[in-house]
Amino acid sequence: MQKEAQNTEQQFKAVMAECRALFEKKLHDYGASWRILRPSSLTDQLYIKAKRIRSLEVKGEALVDEGIRPEFIALINYGIVGLIQIENGFADVVDITPEEAMALYDRHASEALQLMLRKNHDYDEAWRSMRVSSYTDFILTKIQRVKEIEDLQGATLVSEGIDANYMDIINYAVFGAIKMA
Repeated sequence: MQKEAQNTEQQFKAVMAECRALFEKKLHDYGASWRILRPSSLTDQLYIKAKRIRSLEVKGEALVDEGIRPEFIALINYGIVGLIQIENGFADVVDITPEEAMALYDRHASEALQLMLRKNHDYDEAWRSMRVSSYTDFILTKIQRVKEIEDLQGATLVSEGIDANYMDIINYAVFGAIKMA
């Protein structure tokens, strides 16, 4: 089992390197334009990505020439954007440099890896036996939870915060991307 856990870490890091490279390219093209997104808009962006995955899983075909895996990659990157936005709030204008954005990205990606390693230890590689469609459903559930927390303006009684849900979204999306590689 130790060897599988090492393989999981390597696979996770490979997907995150792919996500980082795409994020950096988009940062070059668009700057940190996502800094303008308010929490509810970011949640809706996550929702449409996850909903498209589910739609493609159910319908079995795409009319737009992009598959499911790129949507998992987008969920990972938007999840990290969400963590950055929680930490810094939204802005009316782009207020960070690409270098600052990448440093924040790297820190949150590292935190996601560390969380995955802890949970993977406790759950004993259970993700490997799951269906990709289950990751999609769990991601949609996490997004719905975020919407509820936003509607409650964060005044929850026993729930994890939005950041914990974003971390789970990232990790489930990484598992989906690994399985679809």
